[in-house]
Formats: sequence, structure tokens, C-alpha cells
Amino acid sequence: MRHRLFLPQRGARHGCARRLGSLLTALALSLPFSLPLAQADDRAMRDALEAARSQQWERIDQDAIADHSLAGYVEYHRLRDRLPQAEPDEVLDFIERHANSPLGEWMRGQAITRYGQANRHAYLRAVADGEPADTARRCYYYTAQLGSDPAAAAEGGLALWQVGRSQPGACDTLFDTLRSRGVIGEQQIWERKMLAWQAGEAGLVGYLGRQLGSRWDEPRQVMERLSGDFAAVTRVPTCIGPECRGSGPLFAAAMHGFTRADTEAAVEAWRKIEEHLPIEREQRHAIEHDLIFYSLVRDVRQHRGWVDQALAERSDADLLELRVRAALGERDWEGVLSWLDRMAPDTRDNSRWHYWSARAHEQLGDDARGQEDYALAAQGRSFFGFAAADRLGQPYALSLERNGFDDATREQVARWPVVQRTEALLRIDEPGLAASEWYGAIERASPREARALADYAQRQGWHAKLVQTTITGRMWDALEWRFPEAYSEHFLHWGRMTGVDPYLLMGITRRESAYNPEAVSPAGARGLMQVMPGTATQLAGQLGISDPGPYGVLDPELNIRLGSTYIRDMLDRYRGNRLAAAAAYNAGPSRVDRWLADAPEEFDLFVESIPFRETRLYVQAVLSYRAIFESLANGGNSEGVSMLSPTEKTVRYDRSLLARDSS
Repeated sequence: MRHRLFLPQRGARHGCARRLGSLLTALALSLPFSLPLAQADDRAMRDALEAARSQQWERIDQDAIADHSLAGYVEYHRLRDRLPQAEPDEVLDFIERHANSPLGEWMRGQAITRYGQANRHAYLRAVADGEPADTARRCYYYTAQLGSDPAAAAEGGLALWQVGRSQPGACDTLFDTLRSRGVIGEQQIWERKMLAWQAGEAGLVGYLGRQLGSRWDEPRQVMERLSGDFAAVTRVPTCIGPECRGSGPLFAAAMHGFTRADTEAAVEAWRKIEEHLPIEREQRHAIEHDLIFYSLVRDVRQHRGWVDQALAERSDADLLELRVRAALGERDWEGVLSWLDRMAPDTRDNSRWHYWSARAHEQLGDDARGQEDYALAAQGRSFFGFAAADRLGQPYALSLERNGFDDATREQVARWPVVQRTEALLRIDEPGLAASEWYGAIERASPREARALADYAQRQGWHAKLVQTTITGRMWDALEWRFPEAYSEHFLHWGRMTGVDPYLLMGITRRESAYNPEAVSPAGARGLMQVMPGTATQLAGQLGISDPGPYGVLDPELNIRLGSTYIRDMLDRYRGNRLAAAAAYNAGPSRVDRWLADAPEEFDLFVESIPFRETRLYVQAVLSYRAIFESLANGGNSEGVSMLSPTEKTVRYDRSLLARDSS
């Protein structure tokens, strides 16, 4: 059920006005100076939320927060603290009243956990709304159905069982009951043991092995033999376990490890045994997918004939992409067209594949068909779409969507409960909760409501939140919001000081952090341009400034200065080439140096040949984003904008691109 964003939050009444005089009097008596009412309410709310989190209910001034937009957060903690004793009706009432906030579903999840832990199965079933997403809660959910719906419990429990990792303790009762009922037997134990072996979970492998009877002694011995020597897969019995039902799981797990360890030998072994194995079609399909995938990724050409024969009977999008890329690397233009034709229409119908179809037809002398495909590719707003437009000599297709809201609508939006809660959470320094409120609202919103919220974020200067709003709301054509004019004075200044194109800096920043100045990657890269602390130290020494440390590097202007300096150094390394420099910014210059040693000579083939998918997509994004930023600076007009310079389009992409002092 959709809950409209502009409905007033239940419980918001006019009591605030009634208590205004007494509250101001209390503030005057307790503080050395007066605070505005909202500021005082926020202080009380901050204190109340802190107390609620630690169950110190006596510290909460309920009157001071009764009409605050965040009062539901304290109520949430009160009700959660009363679980599992609280009745389901109370929980459902809370969920209904807070359905336009994350609080509702958070409470449902808490209730499922607490009721599950207390074995209050009827209560759990009353508050659940279908299968939960969390694994432990799924286990509680299906445990609660063991008595009321045993078939559903069996199906859900088996899905939870059939994984190659340990499951939380919440699953124990479910699994034990299903074993006692015969739903989970030795066959299912063996299958999970093989999944655990495949995942490298030695502890779980041993535990499951101890649950098997003597009928599985030989399969266990075969597994132990293969664990020490995958190549023995051609010398072990093909019929494993009772009625050969252990064969499929064992050979699937063994071939998984063999393929990763030695793809060439694995293909040879598979071709010897595949016809004799009593395994399911799905298992055979998974084995061959791995073999084809790694043969193409690792360029195992000895078995290219087998790969092509096996791939001709499949339609896996990822494998066909790899095969097309292999054909491009070999300049097999007829092969490019042949493998493109095998792609499903919805996979093939994008700018990238239209572009390569055009290039292939052009190389084979069919210029008319090439022009047709370039025209199709140029309809896209992407790296290859822009590259196609350049070949046709036409402006880029931006498909720019413009949105406008009048003052009356904007005033109404400012009063929406979700906006008031988000603003209040930001005021009391709860950015994580504020983000949950905001993005949850975007997911529930109609397209017009979502755009109204994006407009509000833009006017508030919430650059990172604005970008994420367009992603959550799938506002792909709202380019002025997806690529906001943020920190422009710093990009222009440090672009000028370092001699780096400021639009390139914007493109890098948009890809690296989506304009979140506090972004920290799992690897430790920080800030707008995702500078590593070690790199920041090195660059600071180069610039003759103090080492900013891991937190100082988060400062937006300093981060842009350091990032601009680093990309300048990469541009110097690659003779000003932005494709190579962008690749080095993402993957490191030593890798790019190696790629250039074996690279194709043309820019598009160089980009497509980058072996790291992340870097391949990164380079395309940065350069296409750069063109979008420049077009937006021109009022949304791409006329005269070029993604690449003439030199970048025509230069040889090989080691000659390296400056001499970098080689």
C-alpha cells in the first residue's frame, strides 16, 4: 500500500503552541541565555534519543519532545524494549502509524527477532509480512511456520540449508526439526558439504561430514583425494554415493576448484569425463560456464574450439560479452558480428554493442551498415554513444530532463513529514538516520514526489544526497541533479593552478565519491576525489604543505587540490592522455604501463581491452561524465563539446604513450 509523503504524521498536534510560554520560561530559568524554541526542542530530542538507546527512561522529558517530529524514534525504543512481551496489536499499530518512515519496518524486524528468540510463534506470524530479508529473521519466520504451514517451512528451511557457509544460531531449531522430519537427510547433508568444500569452509565441511553415515565413507574418501589433487578427477569413480546421487555435487565442487587452479588442465579433464557423469543438467551447466569463463578471461587459446562449440549452445550474456571482447582483441571482425548476433535482443540493444557492430561492418567494408549502427549507438548517453556521435560528426544525445516547481509547491514540500524529520535528524547530528528517512521516502514516492524531494535537496545544497536521490528514484535524465554544480570554485581554481581540465576533475569526483566529501572506501581512499592517506602524505610533501593526515584529507578544497595534483602527474606520465591517466587514477600507473605494452593502437580498442572490469567502466564513466559536465556548463547544449581530443582519438595506444622519464 502506498503511503503519500505529504500526509501529516499521526500524533502531531497543536499542543506545542499551548506549552510555548511555559517552555520558554523553563529555558530562561535553566540556561544562561535563551535559545530559539526549535533549537531547544532539538536539544531535548537529542538527549531523549540518547537516553532511549540506553533504556534510561527516567532521563527523558516527555513533555519537551511530545510534539517533536522525531518523537516516534523515542517511542520506537520504548516499544522495542518491551519486546517480546508487547502484544502484536501494539506492534502493528506502531507499524501502521510509522509506515511513511523506516521506523515501521525496523519495528517489524525487531519484533520478528524478539518473538522468534522467545518462541512466541503466533505473535511472530501476526506481525510478519512475508519472508524477511535478514537470514536470522528468515529462520525465525520459517520456524514459526513449522506447526502452522509445514510445507512452507520445509521449502524455506531447505533454501536456508543449501548454502556453503555456516548459518546463524537462529536456524538451529528449524534445521533440527526438518532433520527429525526427514526433510533434511544425508543427501541434503552431502550436498551442503560439497557447497562448503567449494566455498573453502573447512570447519563446516568437517562438521557436516560427521553427520553422514557409513554409506558415505567412499564419497568422503573421494573428496579427500580430490582435495589434494584436482587432476585425479579423471581417475575416480563416476558413480558417487547411494544411487550415484553424490556425483553431481562432488564433481561440481571439484571442477569449481580445478577450473580456478588450472583452467587448461580442467578443460582437458572435463572433455574426458563429461559424457560419463550421472549429474544434473544444472550442475553440468555451472561447470561448463566456469570453464568457458576462465578460458576466455585467461586467454586459454588451446581450447578455443571447444569453448566456441560449447558457447554456441548457450546464451549467457556474460560469456558472450567475453567472447566478443576476445574477437575484438584478435581483430576478428567477422567473429565480432557472429557473436553479437547470438546475444539476446535486450542485451545487444545498447550503445556499446551497436558501436562495435558498426566498427566491425566498417572494417569489413560495409560502410552503409556501419553508419546505421553508429546512428543507433549515438542515441545513447554513454562513452560509446558519444564515440559514435563523434564518428558521425553530430552533437551528443543528452536527453536532458528539466524539472521546475513553483514556490507554493516548494513550501508544501518543506512541510512534508519526511522532510521535517530529515532536517531534524541532521540538526541533532544523526546523518545515518537522516539518510534512511530520505532514501526510504524516495523509494515510496511517486515520480513527481521524488522529483520534488530532489528539488528540495538541490536547494539545500545536499550534493551527495541529491545524486543518490536521482539513483534511488531512477531519474536518469535529470542531469542537472545527477551532475550537480558542486564545489565548482575549487575545481576551477585547482584546475587552473595544476593545468588540468576542471571538467575532468568533476568527472573523476562524480565517479569516485558521488560528491560525498566524507566518503571512505573499503581500501581507505578518502573524500571527494578518494585520495589514499599515503598518497596524500606524498603529495603534501611534493607541494610543500603539512601532511593532512587521515581526517584532514577529507577537507573538500584540500582533497580537490591533492586529487588535481595526482591526476596532473598521471597526465604528465601519459603525455596528456586522459584515457590512460584516468585508468591510472583507478588502477595505478604500473598496471596501465603493462596494459599499454600489449595494447591495441586505437582508443576504443584500448578501452575495451582493459582487463579489469572496474577500471574499464571507470574510464568510460569519467570521460563521458566530463562531457556531460561541460555540456551542462553550456546550458545543456552539447554542440561543440567533444569527449576526447583529436589527439586522444588518433594516437597509438602503446608504450609510445609513456613519457620517457616514466618508462
